[in-house]
Amino acid sequence: MATGTNIKTYFQGAWHDGDVPIMRAADHGSWLGTTVFDGARYAQGVAPDLAAHCARVNRSAEALMIQPTVSTEEMEQIVWEGLKLYPKDTAVYIRPMYWALDGGPLGVVPEIGPTGFAVCLEEIPMAPPEATATLTTTRFRRPVLEDAVVNAKAGCLYPNNARMLAEARAKGYGNALVADAMGNVAETATANIFMVKDGEVFTPIANGTFLAGITRARHIDNLAQDGTQVHETVLTFDDFRAADEVFMSGNMMKVTPITEFDGTHYQVGPVTRKVREMYWDWAFSSH
Repeated sequence: MATGTNIKTYFQGAWHDGDVPIMRAADHGSWLGTTVFDGARYAQGVAPDLAAHCARVNRSAEALMIQPTVSTEEMEQIVWEGLKLYPKDTAVYIRPMYWALDGGPLGVVPEIGPTGFAVCLEEIPMAPPEATATLTTTRFRRPVLEDAVVNAKAGCLYPNNARMLAEARAKGYGNALVADAMGNVAETATANIFMVKDGEVFTPIANGTFLAGITRARHIDNLAQDGTQVHETVLTFDDFRAADEVFMSGNMMKVTPITEFDGTHYQVGPVTRKVREMYWDWAFSSH
């Protein structure tokens, strides 16, 4: 079942209307889960950091031992061709993806060679400015590189995220604040995380257990351009309980203010609002 509506699919060199079947039963990707994807956004006529998302899906493919077959520039061109099929004011989720077709030794290692590639466009509205979220803890943690391909945006990582979200929802919360293997805060189940204390901005240091997102990097750069340093450091759950503001950073909704973490309540503060404003100011000025 699709997440959005008005779907367009690029597959085998052409754009198609609808949710087109792209995998076969014996493809390595459908059998053993060798799939990678990335997500970008189109809204109000702009697609912020599209090139960076296209480049990252190629890096993710390499991390999963899948041969990327489409250059960043070609992928951008394909996406823009598809976006022309939508009205300019449509909000679209952009998802390029690869999967392995054939298996090599013992069937487990992907065979270097032909690779499945598709782009899926789905109409998904941006969250309204007043949208917020709540967080709780989860018993599940982010893996390390020795356990999982945490250096890729890989589909096989997401069942763990789903467990986190299911636990959070069962507790009456919208999302989970997740620890790394050492018990320090890494991110949420679906996005990177920032906190504000006494006007200073902090985010968990990228330690290899989670993807330090493209949108996260954009917020850090925008704040730096505005004269605000972001402290990338080790953060505990108690640090978040003592914070003045908390917000999530992700491609899907860009900035989502947090109003509660396990009984600790926050206001949607001035720094969170400023980060959102600076993001869209940058997005429109760079196109």
